[in-house]
Amino acid sequence: MMVQQADTHFFLLIVKHGTISAAARALGVSPPALSKRLAQLEQRLGVQLIHRNTRRMSPTQEGQLYYEQASRLFAEFEALEQDVMNRRFEPSGVLRVNAPLNFGRVRVAPIVSAFTQAYPKLEVELILSDHPHDLIEGGYDVGVRFGTIPDSGLRARRIASNRRHLWASPEYLKKFGVPVCPKELTWHQCIVVPRSDDTYGVWTFTRGDVVQNVKVRGNLRCNDSEVAMAWALEGRGILMRSGWDTGRFARTEELKIVLQDYDLPNRDAFVVFPDGAMSAKVRTFIDFAVEKLSDLDVITKEHPGHEQPAAFGD
Repeated sequence: MMVQQADTHFFLLIVKHGTISAAARALGVSPPALSKRLAQLEQRLGVQLIHRNTRRMSPTQEGQLYYEQASRLFAEFEALEQDVMNRRFEPSGVLRVNAPLNFGRVRVAPIVSAFTQAYPKLEVELILSDHPHDLIEGGYDVGVRFGTIPDSGLRARRIASNRRHLWASPEYLKKFGVPVCPKELTWHQCIVVPRSDDTYGVWTFTRGDVVQNVKVRGNLRCNDSEVAMAWALEGRGILMRSGWDTGRFARTEELKIVLQDYDLPNRDAFVVFPDGAMSAKVRTFIDFAVEKLSDLDVITKEHPGHEQPAAFGD
């Protein structure tokens, strides 16, 4: 039979207190019961652990070895438990974060850098991807997502609203005309940026109580929003983009809003994380990221011409 942790614990107390009666008082048991457990432990190990006399007990050579090694193991185990408990309160270990490619590169990466400076005991692995990874299967602690969050065992905390508009260059609008209603987009070149939560090539417009779905077309499409933005600036078509990443182009009038009286579905930004007990590293990173990204709500509420760095929306 294997020796149990409780057996080792009471043996350490006998050696520490010097007598069975003192160790029994510390454990809250009777001396005969403790003597019986000591005898059972020695029988299982096949060696004598304690020299017994009427005044004080002392460990045998085997007992001293057992005491020293067990003391070290107990100290290591207690340190392990304390380290695990501390992680509820002090961020440490490795934090794995998944974020969209463009938004992650321009907005999340600087936050990760600042976070590791603020919490040097943490290591952060940032994985950027065109399509969102499964957090649970991928072993991620945190993810950044846009749009509707599926019910997939995840919890979500909103970062900011994300209002989208249609944009085109003055050159394009001069050459092909300005659409006055969503239906006219079927006659235009539209630059499509595929997203996992959008129906491909279908743009949805709302005006009052009226909702219109328009299947757009165009000879350019790309999953990289920076490439799509460059095409729009070249006058190659009409592009749906967030107000976050078109600000400076609107300010310089390199891009104009199209169909401003119509609303497009928002793709609000969220930080998501697996359901369950939240570690200190996850909780602290979420609070840190939400604070750093809080300016996005300010940008969204302001006029789209507000100057901001290009191409960091999603």
